[in-house]
Amino acid sequence: MTAVTQAPAFCEGIQYFGENWPDWATWGAIPAVAEGTGAIADPTDTAAVFQTILLADALRYLTLQITGAKASGHPGGFASQAEAFAALVMLGHKNILTEVGHHAPGFYSAMFLDRSLEDMGIKNVQELRDRFRERHGLLGHLSGYIPGILAPAGPLGQGQHFAMAAALLHRDKLFPFTIGDGGLGEPYPMSSMAHFHTAYPQVTNFLPVLVWNGYSQEHHSMVSTKSNGEMIAYWQGNGFAEVILVDAKDFDDRNQPGDYVDSTAFSLEKRGEFGKAVLTGMDKAAKLALNGTLTVFIIKQLKGAGVHARGAKSHNLYPKDTLDSPHIIEALQGRALSPSAWQLVRTNCDRAGGGPAAKTAVTEFELPLADLGTLPLEEYPVGGDPKVATTAMGVLVGKVGQSDRTFLVTNADGNEASGIANINQALKIIHPTTDPLYNQAPGGQVYEPLSEDACAGLAVGLSLMGARSLWCSYESFAINGLPIWQTVTQAMAELRRSTPATVTLFTAGALEQGRNGWTHQRPEIEAYFAAMMRNGNVFPLFPPDANSIQVCYEWAIAAKNKGIVITASKSPLAIRTTFEQTRQGLAEGAVLLQELPGSKIVVLAVIGDMTLIPAFAAAASLAAAGIGSRIVSVINPRRLYRPQDVAWDTCSQPDSGFLENAKFAQLFDGDALIAITGGAAAMLEPILLRSSCPRDTFAWKRGETTATAGELMAFNGITAEAIAQRATDLLR
Repeated sequence: MTAVTQAPAFCEGIQYFGENWPDWATWGAIPAVAEGTGAIADPTDTAAVFQTILLADALRYLTLQITGAKASGHPGGFASQAEAFAALVMLGHKNILTEVGHHAPGFYSAMFLDRSLEDMGIKNVQELRDRFRERHGLLGHLSGYIPGILAPAGPLGQGQHFAMAAALLHRDKLFPFTIGDGGLGEPYPMSSMAHFHTAYPQVTNFLPVLVWNGYSQEHHSMVSTKSNGEMIAYWQGNGFAEVILVDAKDFDDRNQPGDYVDSTAFSLEKRGEFGKAVLTGMDKAAKLALNGTLTVFIIKQLKGAGVHARGAKSHNLYPKDTLDSPHIIEALQGRALSPSAWQLVRTNCDRAGGGPAAKTAVTEFELPLADLGTLPLEEYPVGGDPKVATTAMGVLVGKVGQSDRTFLVTNADGNEASGIANINQALKIIHPTTDPLYNQAPGGQVYEPLSEDACAGLAVGLSLMGARSLWCSYESFAINGLPIWQTVTQAMAELRRSTPATVTLFTAGALEQGRNGWTHQRPEIEAYFAAMMRNGNVFPLFPPDANSIQVCYEWAIAAKNKGIVITASKSPLAIRTTFEQTRQGLAEGAVLLQELPGSKIVVLAVIGDMTLIPAFAAAASLAAAGIGSRIVSVINPRRLYRPQDVAWDTCSQPDSGFLENAKFAQLFDGDALIAITGGAAAMLEPILLRSSCPRDTFAWKRGETTATAGELMAFNGITAEAIAQRATDLLR
């Protein structure tokens, strides 16, 4: 190793430096990315290839050193595709996403090299090491909190949604995303891309980059036994017109065993040939994807190439894997670059793509949004004819879509079944076959894959990228899409920019699905949102009627960086509130619907719309016995927590609205309190935490086949008689 005398300042913290590579004076003297160009001029140019390989090794070195600094993290997967990532950067493409959270240290290394991390005060390698996997630093998995990072990554099978959403909004830019062997085994990526391509055949500017390295997290990957021909056929069979596969094995001059080999072990000449194949192949893939051809790029190289271990053993660092460990030292020394090489790599990365990703990536800017004007809310008279709440909201959704052509509605089970056929009529289902009977046309704005993951994924991906969207689902099926909704909502709490809230409409709840039985009765989903309310930016809304749902949606469509869940029935129900009452309920959490005098007062705190039916009947029964009552509709339960219960102040767009104690007492204080919901009892927690009077709950227990909603509520013990009896018992 060489002694360092004049390393660039950003290299502080690099432990090992090497010599300039052979032919440095010829191929390394001038940066291949010329100033002001944003990319290399020719992917076949030897200097460009030489410097791409240098960048790949720089990424490997930093990835291993920052993970070694904490004896924690995941270097192996990213290392196996370092040439592919380096090629994208050198070609000027920096809107790079991933579905592999374990690639985080590699992405951070890239953001460091192009100066993006200077925006968070990381100016040299020592600071990069110090802040890796630390709070207010570089999170263990990717997040939009990090400058230059487009989207979160962690759960497998999600990255393609973010790339497709970005591609839909920015047709002139390429959105590559890396997908690993493990992610390929998830059921969603291929089906979601196939449906997207059918719906949007002209939108091909997202580019899957398969990292085919033979291993998953702890063992051989399930696709490791496929031949190259089988892998190509697999992608072609899923609709990809072009499959560009570069196999390191084809360039191996070290006789490495097995189908997966390490290119860093090749001679420099063969490394150059492999690097040229990757660079030219990626250039071809990018141009095809940007010009209307659905394309995938596959790099086949052994997991852990160029780092401390190979195969699955390279995946994760353990406490023994410190920077003082001989095998880590040996690996770092093997990838060590000269000070001149580090400066060259930094210059190329800084220039590529027109500057640091933190200054150029599409998610570093707020997307301009269309002016919606005034939504056509229609206020029905309280006590008038029953109305379908979802249908009333559908009118507004149609207006939003007609005003904002980037707006998208997603639904896996059909809008008509949820009382929102008017959305389909106004916006049309996206389909290659035009058919007015089914409200479908190629240019529609209603996206209907038969997968809740694909529905939720594209909807929340659009919101994350800065556009408006609405995910509609039956409450009973939505659980299959919630992981990505949760990922994005959590990311929104950390984002350094404002973006439209993720908005959902969950209809046809358990109480309306009696005859379908328990397979369609899963209101336990509300416990998911109840837990997430403590995040600070999650707001489940329960409008009690068709007036209320309109105001709830009006509030939701204007909200920023929140996750908003609207749950409502598709049945005609009584009108119980005015617009003003719901605006009060959104601000304060709940609203008084009815108060009857009596010797004592029982508070009936009700979440939902159908559950109000037995509550009102119970109030009448109590009144006949001389007992007073107060029926309170809980519209926005997040507002009913105490501020200290919720991490609202940790959110980048903090919402500090909580009902003050005096007003809480006005609504909920009495001689007894019964909290009622047709869903999970956990949603009632904010009320139970603050109430000090004798109290009890009525909530969902389990599903069953029944003829009516009333019968299903009775099966779960939610009846007027039971409520009145429990209230009487509490008063004794």
